[in-house]
Parts: sequence; C-alpha cells; structure tokens
Amino acid sequence: MTVTSTAPTVILREARIPGDGIYEGRRVLHRVPEGWEERPYELFEVEPQARTIGAEIRGVDLSRPLGPGLRAELHRALLEWKVLFFRAQHLAPDRQRAFARHWGELETNPLLAAGSSEDVVRFDKGSGSTPTFENVWHADVTFRERPALGAVLQLREVPPAGGDTLWADMAAAYDNLPQDVKGRIDGARAVHDFIPGFARFYGPERLAPHQERFPPVEHPVVRTHPDTGRRMLFVNASFTTRITGMPREESDRLLRYLFQQAHIPEYQVRFRWQPGDVAFWDNRATQHYAVNDYGTHRRVAERVAIAGDRPF
Repeated sequence: MTVTSTAPTVILREARIPGDGIYEGRRVLHRVPEGWEERPYELFEVEPQARTIGAEIRGVDLSRPLGPGLRAELHRALLEWKVLFFRAQHLAPDRQRAFARHWGELETNPLLAAGSSEDVVRFDKGSGSTPTFENVWHADVTFRERPALGAVLQLREVPPAGGDTLWADMAAAYDNLPQDVKGRIDGARAVHDFIPGFARFYGPERLAPHQERFPPVEHPVVRTHPDTGRRMLFVNASFTTRITGMPREESDRLLRYLFQQAHIPEYQVRFRWQPGDVAFWDNRATQHYAVNDYGTHRRVAERVAIAGDRPF
C-alpha cells in the first residue's frame, strides 16, 4: 500500500506596509539616456562622486576664459553628471559671473540678499542670521515662468564641520516611479508659487510687494530635458502647491509621495565643501538640499543663477 503524505498548508498572518511611501529596494540607475554616445574627455579629468550624479572636474582653472572646446566638454559633462565640482578655485565675483555667462544671461532675485552685484546672491549664515533655503529639497525659482537653467555656487567661508550640500537626480527619480504613478502624472501640470517657500522665513509684509511680479505659474509635473530628451520629475516641496485639475486631497497626497523621491540615497550625491570650491549644477535635472548642521559657526556662499527656458 502506498502512503501519500500531504505537507501542511503554511499560512502567514496578514501583514502589509502602508502605501504611498518610498519603496525600499533595488533601483534601476541610468546616468545618461538610452542611446547616448559617451566619449572620453580630452581637456580635463572626471572623477565620479556617485553612480548617476556628481563629478569632480580636475585640471580646469575657472579664473581663466573658457575656449569653445573647453566650454563644449564642460557642457557635455554637465548633461552627463548633472552637477560638477571644482576644488579650490577662489574666484572673484566677476570671474564667477563670467564663467556662468557661458551658459546664458544671469538672473536676479529680489527676494534674497545680493552680493557685489544684483545678479550675485550672498548667503551669509551664522549666529542670528535669517535662515533661507536650507534643510529642504528644492529646485531654484520654479515659481518663474522660465526657471533657472542652472547655478554656480562658491563657498567663501566653510564651518569646521557640517554645511554640506546634497543634490538629487530627478531623472532617476522619475525612472523608478511605479507605472501606475507615471500614468497619473504623465501629461499633468502643477502650480508653482514663491510664497510657500519664502514664507518659511519671511513675513507677509516682505512678500506682498512681490506678488504681482511673481504670480503662480504652471509647469509639467514631468519635464523633458531640452538637451538630452530625458523625462524628469519636476515638482518640489518649496514651490509646488497643487496638481491642476485634481481634487485638493488627492493632489496633496500625490505631491507628498512625489516630493519624497528626492530623499532616496541612490539618486543623490553629497559634497563636503572646502573654501574656494565651486559647484555648477543643472537646475532642470536636479534638486538640492543645503544642510544646516553647523550651529553658530559661519558659512558664506555666493551664487549666480543662469536664466532658463519654459519647461515642456
């Protein structure tokens, strides 16, 4: 007689992780678009700082004028790495502005403290200083009809510890969204407004005079990069207030989920500053986060921003 044994049925108790959070697991990380032709750099060395974003450029003196060949190679590096780091440049403000002008006209920002000229923003942080865009992920001036193409930031004075800056690759963030989320946001538009971001540290009397100059604007939730063709998540926690045509509760819930994507370490690079260091980033493709963890120590930075185009 044959005896057939039946294995007992294994039953797991019901358990689930709450939805709408950041998925923790393996991610697909593409630094450049599919079909992109990668070539060696001939005029400088590139030292990657992370998988998809951030590279240190060695062998370039930014205080000297850029020839067409060098400018072209740096532009290609910017598209491929999204943020470039240059150590110990110690640029005078006019040279910092001259370097940035190779990529377009410079912006002014009446809401932030000016440096030596109106197109230089100066961040002088220390004991008793007014906080600005620190400890929050954001892209610069998305409340403009034409947000900045990019920015060039130099640290003049660095605290003994802390004060790092992080950047996140928003193409990688989009690539890894679930397909159902992509389906909800592809073709969607969102409202951006300067007030929520600046209201974190300015009162109504400071903001009200700028309301007519900077009315709310709409941008695509998913932006296409004009040079690479990559699709990128283009909402941020400082300026994006709602998704157009969506009920408020649904919009708030979806935006909170999309804002969280910048927090994923695989999409990030973190830079530890030294005096005279320069960072040049593509504002269309990234968000950044300035870490205010240096207490009463002083941190002085100057930034110039390059005017951009209308997102599509």
